[in-house]
Formats: sequence, C-alpha cells, structure tokens
Amino acid sequence: MTRLITVGGAQLGPIARAESRQAVVRRLIDLLIQAHERRCDLVVFPEIALTTFFPRWWMEDQDEIDSFFEREMPGSATRPLFEEAIRRGIGFCLGFAELAREDEATRRYNSAILVDKAGKVVGKYRKVHLPGHADHRPEMPFQHLEKRYFDVGNLGFNTWRTMGGVMGMCICNDRRWPETYRVMGLKGVEVVMLGYNTPTHVPWMPIYDHLNDFHNHLCMQAGAYQNATYVVGVAKAGNEEGCMLLGGSTIVAPSGEIIAMTTTLGDELITARLDLDLCAFSKNAIFNFAQHRRIEHYGLIATQTAAIAPD
Repeated sequence: MTRLITVGGAQLGPIARAESRQAVVRRLIDLLIQAHERRCDLVVFPEIALTTFFPRWWMEDQDEIDSFFEREMPGSATRPLFEEAIRRGIGFCLGFAELAREDEATRRYNSAILVDKAGKVVGKYRKVHLPGHADHRPEMPFQHLEKRYFDVGNLGFNTWRTMGGVMGMCICNDRRWPETYRVMGLKGVEVVMLGYNTPTHVPWMPIYDHLNDFHNHLCMQAGAYQNATYVVGVAKAGNEEGCMLLGGSTIVAPSGEIIAMTTTLGDELITARLDLDLCAFSKNAIFNFAQHRRIEHYGLIATQTAAIAPD
C-alpha cells in the first residue's frame, strides 16, 4: 500500500532582534494555518525559529545571552503554536535555542523538536556540527559565535517512527556532513527535517560566497539520494539585522530531485506530497546497505564506521 504524507516547509523571513516571541509565534501560526489549508500532515520550521540569529553578536552578559533560550517546550510564548497545531491536526518540527539542566550543570544547545498531531513531543535533536568560532572578531561586520554560545549536541542522530513514516532531524551545518544522513540512513530514515540560518557572505572565508546556494542544495540532494530519503530543508532568509541569510528552502526526493523550492526571502510555505514507498524502493535496490555495503573492505574507515552500524 502506498504511504502518502503531505509535508510543508515553512520558511521565515528576517526576525528583528527586538521582535517578541509572541510576534514570531503569530507568524508561525499563520504559516501553520496555510499548511492546514493545503492539507499538510507535517510542517518544518527553521533553525532558531523563535528569535533573531543571536550568535552573530558578541555578548558577555549571561542574562542577555540566556534571554534567547527556551527553558521549557512548550512555554508561555510557544503554547499557542502547540494549541493551534492540535486544533488543526498537524505535526511540526521546530528549531530553537534550548537551556537545559543536566547533571547539576546548565547546558545550552541549538535544538529541534518533533511534535506529533496530538501535540506530543516525540523526538528531540541537538546540533552536533557547530560552525563558526568562539573568539571575538570585532573587525567583522557580523560574527558567528555558535561555538561560544552552544554546547555540542549529545543526543546523536536518531529516528522516530511517527506520522506514518520514519522521521529524523538535523540542523544547518549538519547538512554538509555525509555521516549526518548516513547514520539516520542506517536507522531507516524516510524524512530528514532540517532548519538553517546560513549567511550568504562569510567575512572570514569569502572564497565560496558565490557558491552558497549551490552547496546548500548539493549536500541536501546528495544526502537524500545516497540514503534513499526525503530531505526537507527550511531557511530563515533575507536581510536580518544587516546579515543577508540564504533562502532556497527545498524539499528533495529520494531520487535527489528538488520537488519544491521557495521563490522569495520572506515568510513562505512550500508543500509536497511524499510517497514514502519511494524510499523503500531505493533502500531495497541500489542503496540496499545490507546487500551492497561492504565496510569490511574500507580500510581504516571501517573501524570508524563500525560503531554506528546497527546491531
């Protein structure tokens, strides 16, 4: 039997530093309502979707830094989004900055959650591949201080069987690393959801600026094709506080083909009807890992990948 789900990619335009969470959540709800009108089962929102991308600023006041983090999910500001999603019967994936208390220590993560149609958080991911720098670079027009403000994620690349398929999550820079998709691919992933906030200009490494859009789609298309999965990549886009963010939010099929893509740098919803049995076709054919993958012949790589192979 064909397994069909309709997925929406809810791109956001810029979020001002002074914009309240309540105002941002109203924008998310507007996109959610559009998704309901298009009969979506699941909506994917961007990385750090509730605030401006604060790692572009050097801050030393910990209270100021922590004001960008969520201590609970849902909280008072995000509860209306959960309530609207329950009312509309739509699941969603939401990226946010998470403040957590673990082992009697305070941790800060760049996180995403997967929420089912009943409003239950069924999965959480914390970003592993933190880009940028931790040192102060005041000579730059903006900075990228994820290594200063976030701990490295400690939950791994997991999958969850929910909403009719096998779902996985990653965030922004994770999409550039093949092991991100491969670990989830080994766990049978059928839909990879990822949000990103990617500047079109990298002041300390401008050599690839002209290839940003190409590299953005290249890694998602390759990850989808090589792991027989759909990829839903959703941006925060446009000129945000003087930093131009890449758009190009995209839904990629297991064939590697782009089947939906935004045309603006603002709030915009793209949708696609996903046949999850297309994933099964590729997983049982050219990318049948059990039948064709031979890590014992990879040399040194075999010792590194054996740890992530399923039992």
